[in-house]
Amino acid sequence: MSDVNQETVEPSAELAEAARTFTQLLSATPRGARLARLLAVEQLRTWGTSSEAATHVVAELAANAATHGRVPGRSFRLTLSLVAGTLRIELTDTRRERLPQVRLPCPERETGRGLLLVEALADRWGVSWDKVPCKTVWAEITVPGQHI
Repeated sequence: MSDVNQETVEPSAELAEAARTFTQLLSATPRGARLARLLAVEQLRTWGTSSEAATHVVAELAANAATHGRVPGRSFRLTLSLVAGTLRIELTDTRRERLPQVRLPCPERETGRGLLLVEALADRWGVSWDKVPCKTVWAEITVPGQHI
């Protein structure tokens, strides 16, 4: 027999709680965007937190992914990560050439305010590029009481 300790060590609960991730592919449709918001609310509840700001950010970024990032037959991906009190929201779509831009909305139109809301509610937001043809629009929000 070997002198090596054969005991299996389980990760501590603190380590398991330190980083939480949720990811889901959704159809690039209005229904998929609504489902992204509902899934985010439920996932945050499961993690023991809630954030109205996060709910609005997910809704806006998912609507943009379904509207402006839509390629017929392709999905978009929602990813939520909670690490040390920071919630990172990522929406990945397949329209790399369509970059989000914050613009002052036309007063007569009911649309065009989404990224203004994201900018106001998130601590940080931006765009990163994945493998062609994907782009990811992300936002980070500090979640009170989640500093692990």
